[in-house]
Amino acid sequence: MASETLTNPMDFKVRELLKEVQLDYSPSFTKLVDETVSAIRETIHQIPEDLHVCYGRCCAGFCERDIGADKVEFKFKKPKSIEIGGSYSMRCTAKPDVNVDLFVRMPKECFHEKDYLNYRYHAKRFLYLCIVKKYLKLSSVAQKVEWSTFQNEARKPILVVHPGFFTYSTERKFPSGTVDMKLVESPQLLVRIIPTATSVFNVSKLNLDRNNFRALNQGGVLQATLKYNSSILEDLFLEDNAEFVKRTFLGWKELGEALILLKVWARQRSSIYVHDCLNGFLISVIMAYLATKSGRNRINNSMTMMQIFRVTMDFIATSKLWDNGLFFQHQGEQSTSKESRISLKSFPVVICGPFADFTLTFRMTRSGFLELRDEAALTLSCIDKCGDGGFDEVFMTRIDFPAKYDYCIREPLLIGISVSTLEKALRVVDIGPNAENKDEALKFRKFWGDKADLRRFKDGTIAESTVWDCKHWERHLIIRRIVDHVLVRHLSLSKENITTIVDQLDFSLLYGSEDPIAFSASLLEAFEVLSKRLRLLNDIPLRVSSVQPLDSAFRFTSVFPPRPHPLAVEKSVNLRLQKLTSSCIHPLELEGSGNWPMDEVAIEKTKSAFLLKIGESLQNNWGMTCNATEDDVVVFTSGYAFRLKILHERGLSLLKRQIGSNQVKWVPSTDKILSIRGQHSSMINGLQGRFPIYGQVVRLAKRWVAAHFFSTSLEEEAVELLTSLVAGTGRGEWLLGWDLTFGHGWVTHIMTLGGFLRFLSEYDWAFSALIVDINGDLTVDDEKEINGNFTSSRKAYDENMQNTSPAVFLATSYDKASEAWTKSSPSSLELKRLVAYARSSADLLSKLILHDQPESYKWECLYRTPLSKYNAVVLLHRDKLPYPQRLLFPSELNQGRHVVRGSASKDFHPFILPGEMNGSKLFPDTFKVWYDSLGGDAIGLTWEGLGSKVSKKRGREVGEGEDDFLDVLKNVGEAGKGFVRSIYFLKAPRLCN
Repeated sequence: MASETLTNPMDFKVRELLKEVQLDYSPSFTKLVDETVSAIRETIHQIPEDLHVCYGRCCAGFCERDIGADKVEFKFKKPKSIEIGGSYSMRCTAKPDVNVDLFVRMPKECFHEKDYLNYRYHAKRFLYLCIVKKYLKLSSVAQKVEWSTFQNEARKPILVVHPGFFTYSTERKFPSGTVDMKLVESPQLLVRIIPTATSVFNVSKLNLDRNNFRALNQGGVLQATLKYNSSILEDLFLEDNAEFVKRTFLGWKELGEALILLKVWARQRSSIYVHDCLNGFLISVIMAYLATKSGRNRINNSMTMMQIFRVTMDFIATSKLWDNGLFFQHQGEQSTSKESRISLKSFPVVICGPFADFTLTFRMTRSGFLELRDEAALTLSCIDKCGDGGFDEVFMTRIDFPAKYDYCIREPLLIGISVSTLEKALRVVDIGPNAENKDEALKFRKFWGDKADLRRFKDGTIAESTVWDCKHWERHLIIRRIVDHVLVRHLSLSKENITTIVDQLDFSLLYGSEDPIAFSASLLEAFEVLSKRLRLLNDIPLRVSSVQPLDSAFRFTSVFPPRPHPLAVEKSVNLRLQKLTSSCIHPLELEGSGNWPMDEVAIEKTKSAFLLKIGESLQNNWGMTCNATEDDVVVFTSGYAFRLKILHERGLSLLKRQIGSNQVKWVPSTDKILSIRGQHSSMINGLQGRFPIYGQVVRLAKRWVAAHFFSTSLEEEAVELLTSLVAGTGRGEWLLGWDLTFGHGWVTHIMTLGGFLRFLSEYDWAFSALIVDINGDLTVDDEKEINGNFTSSRKAYDENMQNTSPAVFLATSYDKASEAWTKSSPSSLELKRLVAYARSSADLLSKLILHDQPESYKWECLYRTPLSKYNAVVLLHRDKLPYPQRLLFPSELNQGRHVVRGSASKDFHPFILPGEMNGSKLFPDTFKVWYDSLGGDAIGLTWEGLGSKVSKKRGREVGEGEDDFLDVLKNVGEAGKGFVRSIYFLKAPRLCN
């Protein structure tokens, strides 16, 4: 057989994964299992013969009446055999699920020949287990014996025996001949007792076209009981099928290892590793099919483990054999009969085993199978196109309900909904059948009830339709309204019993009672008016060639886009408003000219002259109020303030010399910075056009970043790039990528909460560059350049451990060296805190989506940040905040030492006026400031310079060192007089986590 070569990182990582998940079949452990099984077998064999088992016997509140069977009774007989089966017997168990299956063959004497009718077999099967459970509980073999079900079929219970924890010894021999012995605690071992019924009934009586449950009839005509018959046939041939698969796998190392990998892969995808789709046994059956003549030996013993994995995945995803079903070559027969093949077509998926004409996949649904094929196809694409063969995405990433679906709905059931296209998901009007098609129109009205409406459309068509009136920024709620209507109408559920997870976080984006994104239309209109007027200016030396918006409000990613102000209009702006109104920034690109100066200072002076002339021209031609400075022009129009800047291509290559902290460094020119911002804005605008929900996800992400005091740690452009991965733009080893184009693990998420959950997910920043390629612009050479830049940055970090930046390497087509948004922040310490908060929030969000939570677990908790994680906390007067309406939750503190208490002052104003911006910083190196720039009333402080100095002082008591901190905090209170409400000292830096 071919040995696996470790020629690439994927092979190495897979080998390491196998070491973690493969069960240790050492002599000591197998002895432990054998002794446990022997004790269970001995206990069962000691059950007295001919115990009378009758109707009415109950176990744990469950009896045969729940099965719906006729009255049954029998005399207990000992099992014909008790043998180990399943994955343990094949040496293909994958931890952490260490289950040993015990097949307990029930004797034929316990059954009558017609017990296959009306669930009598199922009732006796259950009662047989009741006796077994009673005697196991009386023995000392198990700590606990409990009920479970076989493949989630309630009428086929099984017993789960918990032997408890054991220790066993392992030994390792070295070349020198020495032997290392150590005690190892065994994994959580569970023994599953599964009844079988080999040769109990005449198989012909269980043909799929027969009726064996008399209550199933229509108009007195008995209907075929396909699943019922299959359920009994499954038990009749359970041992045979398991033994056949076992023979295929035993002695074939690579096949067994590939099976374990496939189990790991499937478990990470909880939506397909379920009773109506896939399980470990079915995976082994599919592989056995491919490894035998039945499947034309698509898998052979010359293949490596990963080759087998890939062949199996490809077969699941693409094979056309699924259309007609998979049929094993029968043992002792030529082939499956024609009549059986016709009956089997009633099942959506068919895998007919080698011993009887029934499908082993009789529980698998069509939707489950389609989802399985989709996941397999995505995995293949990921292996081809992700870094390291997609190891992290394929094997290490958990894809559960909250992570996979756009909508999750809780009722008596948990439902996941994936949206195929935004066009359909967000449309207000759904058009149904034409009015002339009366039959279809009648069905439409019966289904939709009072939501059905006959309408005439612009093209003259008269058709049935449903209308879901809502505001533009509420269109993501349309699916929820449809779900509520359908479930209430057709399942008789009340709205109180239906929870659709879609808008639970929208409260964080509201300003008052509405979402300010509603004003985006008026902002865009104002911009169009201004840009048109700028391009029409003809009394300036050079014409304006283009006007490009830079502010996030224009790409629909601003948490609080500006609202129109009644005074910010032509000829109606007072001086105070000009000083206090926030602005949207726009660069102006001017026509090229060879007459521009070469010197950087001269270029800036020339720009200032142009800006002054532009302001004068706008006032003269359209009566627009302008406020001009040397750096920019602020124009007030249509209720908004626009700050204009000039970008000229000659300035793009210039660098400015900056001196500070005894060092000289060169930084990009103003033109270069504006150009980068312009390219970023254009890129994000294009993404927003393709995925209209993207902006909403970014806004939730930005609100979360600010709410947890990371406003100084992550630039908003960095948040936009991180969140762009929701739309599948990552090309690095992104643990939770999901792009069809570049082959990541999932389909593109297009609804808000699912996308927000992705944003909170982790990434291996220390060893991987995150490449965001929204438009697919990057070439192979570009990626090599980026990875080279990343390697250089990490090498510099290794050489100087004090250099904590850049902790995040975020590369794009316009920024291949990650210099634009993450060069200086977050630092390593900031990133560590950020990752910890994100992990905690993601866990909480998943729980909130999946389960009803007690009162203490509210959706608001996702935006509540713990104040105890700082050395000191400053609380501010809420009425002095610039935008008090943006405050999510008022902050209070009842711990630590109360150092400062201050009253609000009328002298303090929340807006910093232009003349007040030249002051020096009072505490440049004393502490790190953490705050919410969007509307928080608290500031967290962690000690930096002073903290490290005090903590290094030797021979001083903690109480003495605290005096220095308290003095600094009192100075902070004095500097913020009129704004600071309280300051609390919580802990010294050496005590801070």
